Amino acid sequence: ACDLMNQGILALVSSIGCTSAGSLQSLADAMHIPHLFIQRSTAGTPRSGCGLTRSNRNDDYTLSVRPPVYLNDVILRVVTEYAWQKFIIFYDNDYDIRGIQEFLDKVSQQGMDVALQKVENNINKMITGLFASMRIEELNRYRDTLRRAILIMNPSTAKSFLTEVVETNLVAFDCHWIIINEEINDVDVQELVRRSIGRLTIIRQTFPVPQNISQRCFRGNHRISSSLCDPKDPFSQSMEISNLYIYDTVLLLANAFHKKLEDRKWHSMASLTCIRKNSKPWQGGRSMLETIKKGGVNGLTGELEFAENGGNPNVHFEILGTNYGEDLGRGIRKLGCWNPVTGLNGSLTDRKLENNMRGVVLRVVTVLEEPFVMVSENVLGKPKKYQGFSIDVLEALATYLGFKYEIYVAPDHKYGSPQDDGSWNGLIGELVFKRADIGISALTITPDRENVVDFTTRYMDYSVGVLLRKAEKTVDMFACLAPFDLSLWACIAGTVLLVGLLVYLLNWLNPPRLQMGSMTSTTLYNSMWFVYGSFVQQGGEVPYTTLATRLMMGAWWLFALIVISSYTANLAAFLTITRIENSIQSLQDLSRQTDIPYGTVLDSAVYEHVRVKGMNPFERDSMYSQMWRMINRSNGSENNVLESTAGIQKVKHGNYAFVWDAAVLEYVAINDAECSFYTVGNTVADRGYGIALQHGSPYRDVFSQR
Repeated sequence: ACDLMNQGILALVSSIGCTSAGSLQSLADAMHIPHLFIQRSTAGTPRSGCGLTRSNRNDDYTLSVRPPVYLNDVILRVVTEYAWQKFIIFYDNDYDIRGIQEFLDKVSQQGMDVALQKVENNINKMITGLFASMRIEELNRYRDTLRRAILIMNPSTAKSFLTEVVETNLVAFDCHWIIINEEINDVDVQELVRRSIGRLTIIRQTFPVPQNISQRCFRGNHRISSSLCDPKDPFSQSMEISNLYIYDTVLLLANAFHKKLEDRKWHSMASLTCIRKNSKPWQGGRSMLETIKKGGVNGLTGELEFAENGGNPNVHFEILGTNYGEDLGRGIRKLGCWNPVTGLNGSLTDRKLENNMRGVVLRVVTVLEEPFVMVSENVLGKPKKYQGFSIDVLEALATYLGFKYEIYVAPDHKYGSPQDDGSWNGLIGELVFKRADIGISALTITPDRENVVDFTTRYMDYSVGVLLRKAEKTVDMFACLAPFDLSLWACIAGTVLLVGLLVYLLNWLNPPRLQMGSMTSTTLYNSMWFVYGSFVQQGGEVPYTTLATRLMMGAWWLFALIVISSYTANLAAFLTITRIENSIQSLQDLSRQTDIPYGTVLDSAVYEHVRVKGMNPFERDSMYSQMWRMINRSNGSENNVLESTAGIQKVKHGNYAFVWDAAVLEYVAINDAECSFYTVGNTVADRGYGIALQHGSPYRDVFSQR
């Protein structure tokens, strides 16, 4: 190397990493030697920006042959076009994650949820570690994150990673992954597509190729070897982009030297020595640098020229993609292209699964729950037929999309709840163990269920209600006696007899003077009748004119007035209370009382909803804590039932209130033959009913769009 430097240097061409490039830049700037830097990454890993320090342009002799790293701009444009809001970025050990810091800052400002994960060299060990360290719920959440992913890694690592995640069922048919790398050739593209499922988008750097085949190997007056210019030649396919830029750089320098000779402006070459430390800068360095910058060449990488800042502005990215599909090795096509001048050219609209599902037969699991799912026809030897709200939704989807379905009831007739070992039973368990494709009934969307299965968007709002029995209306002949107690009525009857006897004795001891011709006598019977008539405010027929009798009767009339007024007031209150027979009108009323016990289906979504709210110390509404104390009596066994039908029967035959889905309870109350129920509920819909599917099902988006 020292011998070569002693002979003279016209320009430095380096194809190295960023660290070494800084040292050569300092040397070139100090000695005024043009330095053409071609950034090279490690083993095909995507480049990160070098960030070479630029001094005063008069002292800067380094030209960047490769264009700037535009990965941040390209990824942001593509992700925005796809309208992604949540995704994960995988990168290999050799990639400097600081290269996409600008992209991460921008997506963070836009509110996107982005996760980062490094892919280890031993991918199999990495995947095995995930299965060993994660619980089922965590693994399902991780699978959901993998539905949208960006891979920033060399092609060989990307191939191995795709193979592992597909073989271990970490991704499903509705996943969409983006692989971005400048160093991806046609062979790599076909291999990546062959190993992937779902949708795949590949972003790579591309170079314009002349349409005229006879001109492909000619660049001006220069002829290129056919093994390099033919895009189908295996040798050209295996060449790294850095090597293509080296070829064009040498071609550019040759043209610059030739121009110098033609213009007869040749300067002596720079001479450097490894021994002397006082080497002087080359006097012809600036002139040679300007000649190189003004030259330009059309080579294997297209137009190679330099802007005023010493960079190569010409770069083109090609965006390739597949459609969603379950088959490996499906075709790939060009979706568009991107360059820093015009931006994105083409449409990247995220096309979902084809709506035509003709020929598809889905296995549907359900739970009988009026009015959502009911048996409409049960003929021996024939499949049962079903009807209801949920069945109407399923039938509408089947008619529109063209699929067929088979329905069966969950073996344990339950919606499903997590077990001690982490598994699920009921309808949800059938989906988790992939015995059914979809589940439909009065199935509410809850966070726990979303951890293990996928849900469509809600097709009906959900709220909690209460089923109660109406108070019985009976005809009581003695209802008029209800305002007073029996002992009080006995006292009143005794008082009438006693006062009647006293009136008789007073009149017997001092008989009143009767008018001429009067036939009325003061017998004991007449005295009793007179006292009773005055008590009921009807008057009497016996004239009592003595002072003692009149004093006695005045006191009696005052007593009668007080008693009758009290009776009238109590009778009005009694009749009013009888009319207000339904004292519970809301969930708050139910929670405040303890006379009527209430409960729900044990381990159901309603049970869990009340439990979580009731045990949350930060819950502002005390209603749920009061309800939970009642529902959780004897660890839930006292007031809860195993099925909703049992709860309805318990309300009908006893002093009990059943807390359940408001829609179900309203249907039961309306269709009860004896009209013995009434319902109250919460008007706020905090959840909804949805169709459950296997985790990662390709039908989720299709069903949700309908």
